[in-house]
Amino acid sequence: MLRSSHNASSSALIWLLALSHRRANVVNVTTTIDYAAAGPLTDLSDIGAEALSGLPADPVALCAVVPGLVVHPLATDGLGLASERFAESQLRSAGSIARRLLELDRAPLVVPRDPGSRVVGTCRNFVVLSCALLRWRGIPVRARCGFGMYFQAGLGLDHWITEYWSDQQERWVRVDTQHLENDFVAAPADLRPGEFLTGGEAWGAVRAGTADGQKFGVVGTENFGPAEIRGNAVRDLAALAKQEMLPWDEWGRMEESYRGETGADYDALVDEIAAACAADDPGAVASLYDREELRVPAGLLC
Repeated sequence: MLRSSHNASSSALIWLLALSHRRANVVNVTTTIDYAAAGPLTDLSDIGAEALSGLPADPVALCAVVPGLVVHPLATDGLGLASERFAESQLRSAGSIARRLLELDRAPLVVPRDPGSRVVGTCRNFVVLSCALLRWRGIPVRARCGFGMYFQAGLGLDHWITEYWSDQQERWVRVDTQHLENDFVAAPADLRPGEFLTGGEAWGAVRAGTADGQKFGVVGTENFGPAEIRGNAVRDLAALAKQEMLPWDEWGRMEESYRGETGADYDALVDEIAAACAADDPGAVASLYDREELRVPAGLLC
């Protein structure tokens, strides 16, 4: 259980104040961290022009291409896939996902594949590919790691979504790319506040006493509790630094946290992460991410 204290309440207040000012400054977004440009895991420069031909320019329409290219492991029943196909969920970069897609079917990416010819991947694979396509179009976008609040009543389940900047609306718009064709939520192309919580947002809610940390975790496993929230907060920070890691990647003190071996000092660090991510200040994100215990090791980016 998380410790309740005056300091925790103060941190939660800081988080809530920051969250209330989520409207971003576009100039800041595109100078401190350029979310419109490809990152190391979203670079499609080696994918031929023919494969990228015909793709739409609208951000939601681009996201909608992805469910025709990726199939979740839990949706593969009856497809008769060879066991080695499930290793595709380990593909780190959007480029490697695209190359695998073209090995399975040479059609341009705008063409939906039969389920058996889609790359097997988790929600994160849907999102990293959507981010790559939007950045290829020059649209500011970022992956967000956290919890879907709409899959099972009372639970926050581990999930990734796409978040693009709308000049027209002057705000970040959250899209559940994996579930655009499903009805888990009323408007998957524009998630409402509270329908998806980033790792930092979930942490802030728990620290504020408005959520139960034991209700957040990974569906189909016993992996529930504050350690899952801490882990997703760190992954979300990395994603905001354009390092969209695999859902099971661990670095820094994350493994200790999962073993229950961290204490108040690490919780205070997660408070900082939650506040920086909620403030929507790319400079603060970059500065915090540059700490050795939070920065993704180079070996995980290969």
